[in-house]
Amino acid sequence: MKLIVGLGNPGEKYAATRHNVGFWVIDRLAERWQISMNQSKWKGLTGSGRVMGERVVLLKPMTYMNLSGESVRPACDWLKCDIEDVAVVCDDLDLPPGQLRLRKKGSSGGHRGLESLIEHLGTNEFKRVRIGIGHPAGRMPVVDYVISPFTREERPLIEETVERAAEAIHQWVVSTFDEAMNRFNRRGTG
Repeated sequence: MKLIVGLGNPGEKYAATRHNVGFWVIDRLAERWQISMNQSKWKGLTGSGRVMGERVVLLKPMTYMNLSGESVRPACDWLKCDIEDVAVVCDDLDLPPGQLRLRKKGSSGGHRGLESLIEHLGTNEFKRVRIGIGHPAGRMPVVDYVISPFTREERPLIEETVERAAEAIHQWVVSTFDEAMNRFNRRGTG
């Protein structure tokens, strides 16, 4: 069983923002795997299905980014999943727009959603798929930047990266995370 979590903020106001790319990947996987995201539990929106015989559970926490652990921990407890079967998809300010990076574990890097997960799960040893959103230009505060939409120029690149992130997660589900890292951590390729 695999639990795949996309981080973001609920509501139409945030739907198209940089902070919500994790939600976009979950939506893409739900479409690809024909999973209905229509169940409300664990303070989130969830759906489950099978991919090549493997049970997968998709989760979009509806707690707002900074409280994501309040959704993920109950899901892990209920599903009795091992931490090595959890992958989290989120935005990353330290990566240029469109860059994809997969890691087996690590620090929060200042990402409040990851901080909440580490706090509630009691470990940083969960897989993550990070999508680069770049840094704000000029003096724009980070908090305003992450809840701003992508520019028209950035949008095609980000949509392609969301597709590559979904493909990387599919690769993990049907083979191994090492294979997914080897294939998708190469800059600009998939």
